[in-house]
Amino acid sequence: MDEFPHTYSVAVSADPDDAVRITAEGLPGLAAAPPRQFGGSGEQWSPEDLLMASLASCFVLSFRAIAGMNNLEWSELKVEASGELDKVERITKFTRVTIDARLAVGAEEDSAKAERLLQKAEAACFISNSLNCEVHLQSEIFGA
Repeated sequence: MDEFPHTYSVAVSADPDDAVRITAEGLPGLAAAPPRQFGGSGEQWSPEDLLMASLASCFVLSFRAIAGMNNLEWSELKVEASGELDKVERITKFTRVTIDARLAVGAEEDSAKAERLLQKAEAACFISNSLNCEVHLQSEIFGA
């Protein structure tokens, strides 16, 4: 791993009517538009969707690393992240985020260990650590 601090950069371009175009060096471009709740069509990624995708993928990648270091046998992890956007003192912001994780483990005796490692992944996820709202982890662990 590189020394800290790490820097990540994206560029966004727009015209008055179309979706915004998101680019980053070496990565495929994305289009983003407002969600339906803000007058968009709902047919493209919104900044709100991208934030939840960042959170969910960071959680999964954190868990993968932690599970590997702790020799946990697992076969599948499905994560849904949902965020509640609300007005607080006239400021629109995310007030609550829920990470719903479903994990398949190799052996029943791994359930307690798996739960502990899911909690460690939530604590290690730097996207959730950067949010200024409540973050809740809900998990379900089952045998593969």
